[in-house]
Amino acid sequence: MKKLIFIIAILFWFGNLNAQDFSKIDSWLQDHADVMGGRVYLVLYKDGKVVYSEGVSQLSPKQKMVGKILAKRQGKTVDFSDYSATTRQQIASCSKWLSAALVMTFVDEGRLKLSDTVGKYLPVLSKSGKGNITISECLSHMTAIKSPDLKESLSEMRQTNSMDEAIQMIAALPMEGEPGKVFRYSNTGLQIAGAVIEKISGKSFETLFAERIATPLEMKNTDFGKGKVALPAGGASSTPNDYMNFLTMVVNKGMFNGKSILSENSVNQMQINRVTGEVNKVYTPTEAGDFGYGYGEWIMENSTANKPSNAVTSPGLFGSFPWVDNQKKTAGFLMAFYLNNKGRHEYYVDLRKLVDKALK
Repeated sequence: MKKLIFIIAILFWFGNLNAQDFSKIDSWLQDHADVMGGRVYLVLYKDGKVVYSEGVSQLSPKQKMVGKILAKRQGKTVDFSDYSATTRQQIASCSKWLSAALVMTFVDEGRLKLSDTVGKYLPVLSKSGKGNITISECLSHMTAIKSPDLKESLSEMRQTNSMDEAIQMIAALPMEGEPGKVFRYSNTGLQIAGAVIEKISGKSFETLFAERIATPLEMKNTDFGKGKVALPAGGASSTPNDYMNFLTMVVNKGMFNGKSILSENSVNQMQINRVTGEVNKVYTPTEAGDFGYGYGEWIMENSTANKPSNAVTSPGLFGSFPWVDNQKKTAGFLMAFYLNNKGRHEYYVDLRKLVDKALK
């Protein structure tokens, strides 16, 4: 009996040595919930499974008042319930990662090349001198089209009645340099890429996303809405669990539950920094800091010699923050909803450091 107790004690001791300590992450969520909109939810993945899924709710009376005002303006019912792993909300620019992956499925099939010029599919862009822009430049924000700021651009796109009308609006925008030589973070490139795959397939962007990304990844509560025009750069809504399925696929180089969603080469191509030294950065959002950019995702740790980065992300305007660490084979998704981006880049960096220590 004593021998059995001794063995159990030893096993328990060794188990504790390998146990992950999330106490500092718990504290970080408690300390930052207020400044990040009053509610946050974090999901973490490692070794083939979700290892952390927790949220904090600290909505203040002022935040609730603002929430009621915004909901009234939008004709919606306000919801102040705590976030959960299945809470669905708008994810803004986190959409870009999803949309770029969708475009890359066409590259995998050979129906589209990254070097293809958009004028081949969208003649209206050729008429306005933009036909020589490549798909690669669309996915990396290097079209050199001088676009409105992100919120204004999305607002204008929502007023259009068709994808063709949206592209006509883009065709009328001025150029600010040579494609491939100017980086402006915007909605324009992915809108063009979305229009191209609609032309190739004869299907709507929403249908393509459902068929090629959402359904095979079991993202049952993720879509680009039911508007007249899909907004590939910022129009998706999702949940922490759904988005984590996407990140799991990225960690596993295109595979999810035994199914190939993307080729390993496409996943790698998306994670190579395209914003090299000779590129003129005319606009980068504050929360991106000094990150580089690949296809639909920011390069958190710069890649070298055309190799994929160790860590990539695609944060959204409302504060949600997804990321993948290729070296550690981990992923995380932080859901939040707030507009004040002061200090946001530092929040992301600090959180990642804590996660890296917890998941070592």
